[in-house]
Amino acid sequence: MLRDILGLMTQCLNELKNEGVTHLVVEEKNLNALTQAVRAHAKPETTQTPNPAANRATPPPPEIAPTPATTQTTTLPQPPRIELPQEEPHAQLAWLQKRVLTCPTCNEHKRPSKQLVFGTGAINAEIFFCGEAPGAEEETRGEPFVGPAGQLLTKIIEAMGLSREKVYIANIMKWRPELPTPYGDRPPTREEMAFCLPFLHAQLAIIKPKVIVALGATAIEGLLGHDPSRTIGKIHGHWQKFNSIPLMPTYHPSYLLRSKNPQAKRILWEDMLLLMEHIHLPISPRQRNFFLAPQPNINPA
Repeated sequence: MLRDILGLMTQCLNELKNEGVTHLVVEEKNLNALTQAVRAHAKPETTQTPNPAANRATPPPPEIAPTPATTQTTTLPQPPRIELPQEEPHAQLAWLQKRVLTCPTCNEHKRPSKQLVFGTGAINAEIFFCGEAPGAEEETRGEPFVGPAGQLLTKIIEAMGLSREKVYIANIMKWRPELPTPYGDRPPTREEMAFCLPFLHAQLAIIKPKVIVALGATAIEGLLGHDPSRTIGKIHGHWQKFNSIPLMPTYHPSYLLRSKNPQAKRILWEDMLLLMEHIHLPISPRQRNFFLAPQPNINPA
C-alpha cells in the first residue's frame, strides 16, 4: 500500500515537472506525516550472526520503486503506414477514424470496457489543439479533453471568440497509457507516441490547419522530438514547425489548474494572442487585457 502511494506521488511530481513546474511548497506537518509513515512501514532490524562475507562492500539500500511512467516497458510493432483514400475530406476522416478504432495494437492496449479516443471538431478548422494522451474521463467518453483540463481548454477557446466546434482537438496517443493500477495517469513513452504519430499525421493532412497548438511538455516532445534543452519554459510563445505547419508550444490547461502562480493564465493567454494575430483573428481591447493583474489605484496627493 505504501509503495503504491509513494509511486503515485512520484508520478504526480513527474507530471508537474513535465508541465513546467519547478518548485512546490510542502507544509511541514505533511512532510512529518509522510516521514512517520515510512518509518512505521520499515521492517525492524534483526540480529545476524557474524559472517565472513560481512567484510565485503555493503550494497546500497534498495531505492523506492520508480513510477510506472519510468518502469513501463511496452513492446510495440512498427508504426503503421497510413495511405489515405482518394476521396473528399469527410470520407477520408471517417476512413481514418475506422482505421484507428479497429487498430489491433490500439485495442490491445486500451483498458477493457474503455474506448479509444480519435479526435473531434471541424474538418476545416484553422486551429488544431494537440495534447499528449487521453485520461480517465476521455477514455470513458471516447472524446478528447472532456475532464477538468478539457473544460478549461473550452473556456480558453471561447475567450478567443471561437467554440470547440470551430477548432479541432486531438491527442498524439489514441489510447490512455496503461498503468498497473486502475487510478492515476502517466505520460506516454516515446515509443508509444511514435506508434501513434502516423495517425496524427493523417489527421493533419485531412484537416490542413493553419496552426497547431502543442499543449504541454510531453506533447511538445512528441511533435518536435526529444531535446533536453527545449524546455517548455523556454520555447512557449515562440513559433516552431511541425511538417511545415506553424506550431505554437504552450502550457497544458492542467498546469493552470495546479499552478499557484497568479500569472499562469496570463502567460498561456499571451501565447494565444500571438496565435490569434498569426491567423488574423480579431482581438478586442477586452481580450488583450484578459488575466492582466489589476493595477493599484494610486490617489494623487
